[in-house]
Amino acid sequence: MIADVVGDESNMGSSSNFMEAPVYENGHECPVSAKNDEVSSAGALETCDDRFLVHVAMTLDGEYLRGSIAAVHSVLKHTSCPGNVYFHFIASDSGSPTANELTRIVESTFPSLAFKVYTFDEKLVKKLISSSIRKALDNPLNYARSYLSDIIDECVQRVIYLDSDVVVVDDIRKLWSVSLTGSRVIGAPEYCHANLTKYFSDEFWSDPGLSKVFDGKRPCYFNTGVMVMDLRKWREGRYGAKIEQWMEVQKERKIYELGSLPPFLLVFGGDVEPIHHRWNQHGLGGHNVLSSCRFLHPGPVSLLHWSGKGKPWRRLDEGNPCPVDRLWAPYDLYRPFSQHLEQR
Repeated sequence: MIADVVGDESNMGSSSNFMEAPVYENGHECPVSAKNDEVSSAGALETCDDRFLVHVAMTLDGEYLRGSIAAVHSVLKHTSCPGNVYFHFIASDSGSPTANELTRIVESTFPSLAFKVYTFDEKLVKKLISSSIRKALDNPLNYARSYLSDIIDECVQRVIYLDSDVVVVDDIRKLWSVSLTGSRVIGAPEYCHANLTKYFSDEFWSDPGLSKVFDGKRPCYFNTGVMVMDLRKWREGRYGAKIEQWMEVQKERKIYELGSLPPFLLVFGGDVEPIHHRWNQHGLGGHNVLSSCRFLHPGPVSLLHWSGKGKPWRRLDEGNPCPVDRLWAPYDLYRPFSQHLEQR
């Protein structure tokens, strides 16, 4: 069934702006729990059934809602066990659409999806945010990934965090199977050829009291838009507080310019579980300031990521897409008002 479609980009916060997604069902090989038949009043799987569920965390807001819906669609389409994926959505406590409105949008687009929408108190981070090279990076919701261990139900021990501008073209269970060895708290594709010095100011590198954070380590750049996170270790190590400490330094010293990423590099650089690069083909949105076209890197691809200024839905709507944007389009469930009229 396809839901009625009304509205336009300026009114994205309406369930009628999105078609109902196809129904994706578990294959016979999917693990089954006795709780699989027990649903909550909202129709969702038991949140804490960690043995059988893949937990995915994402943010939801009006500006990136179309991307988030496409990302969810891609996960469900390519996993062999869509009924075993549980989504944890983080919404602003002061944003529009509201958390309740976003819940209705997700429910109408994915009627059988197991999910929960949490609210993020933006006051926790607003006073710590410093201006960056792109205004979108200053959105408090960008920093919600640092607070997942406090926001998400405590019984959830592990999550995959995904940005809203990705599509997954492989089985998410493969990413979920990555082990975080030893004391490692997060896993992500690392890019050790990248020049890490450019992510921090000359003042940072010239101050031994600051740069010593990397002493004895071999830190590599990694993108925080795709991470496997051990929330139990995060809570025990109070890593959210460590990130906040670096944000406080930034307010006083201005040691970086790139939003929520540098504090993660400072806290986890040199101690990240390496994940195959196929799980984050990032940079498809071009430069952080210019929406330039980029092409896929050679090799296998499991996840496409439009990090950078350019977003595929905007470039497609403008009639000036990059070649890679057409790889995103099949997962798009948004239908503008003009197409709704044509279907009548």
